[in-house]
Amino acid sequence: MYASDSSAVTTAPTLSAARIAALIAASSNAHAKPVAIEVVAETGSTNVDLLARVATLTAPTLLVAESQTAGKGRAGRAWHTTANSALTFSLAWKFRRPLHALIGLPLAMGVALAEALVVFGVRVELKWPNDVLRDGAKLAGILIETAQDKTSGSHATWSVIGIGVNLAMPQNLQSRIGRAAAEVSELLGHDRERLLALLLSALSDALAEFDAHGFAVFAARWNRLHAYTGRAVRILDNDRVVQEGTAVGVDDQGCFLMDSADGRIAVMAGDVSLRLQQ
Repeated sequence: MYASDSSAVTTAPTLSAARIAALIAASSNAHAKPVAIEVVAETGSTNVDLLARVATLTAPTLLVAESQTAGKGRAGRAWHTTANSALTFSLAWKFRRPLHALIGLPLAMGVALAEALVVFGVRVELKWPNDVLRDGAKLAGILIETAQDKTSGSHATWSVIGIGVNLAMPQNLQSRIGRAAAEVSELLGHDRERLLALLLSALSDALAEFDAHGFAVFAARWNRLHAYTGRAVRILDNDRVVQEGTAVGVDDQGCFLMDSADGRIAVMAGDVSLRLQQ
């Protein structure tokens, strides 16, 4: 691991990239693929920043922002944060797999986050395709954006995995979001650098495993964490209901399985949304 502390504004970041790297180097995960670690006090979007740089990156890169002013989720939705209310970061990773082989990647990242949080005594469930829930409310979100490697003859793909984890949820922020959101306020007393080191280790291991074997090795683990198993759900496309049925889980490709009136169907993520039936 190697580190760089910088800032897009005059305020210096309080997190230390060097300490995050040192914690990983001292752990049992020191053999993992080297990741460049960068910390900034504030930026618009860590995903946007890394996507703009993938052509020049020579190694996996983690960009942590203590504050994001233009964070985003799926379908262009805003990810609202205030200072110290969340951990927000993005990880750029180069895959040997082509773009079409990355369908299940958001689900694999959800598994990695869930399994890492258990170390801190935080138990969560997963909602297809990219949400981490606690007590039925959203605790963390995952946004993955991709760019093709332009190297001649390469079939590799750069993915930028953006993650936001709610640490605290002030009332004014809860009102802006307009829906239930969970938090892990008990982690506020923990060392944030140690938490980031643990998450980066878990994500790096999962990404290497995914690149080698695909989503199939994560499917059973995801299904054990599935929040909606056996519940009545609907699939929406731009707020229009396109499927209704009973949630089953996911298959080895990461498609959502549900039993409908016409039998079992598999839904690919795309821009559709999953909701519980009222």
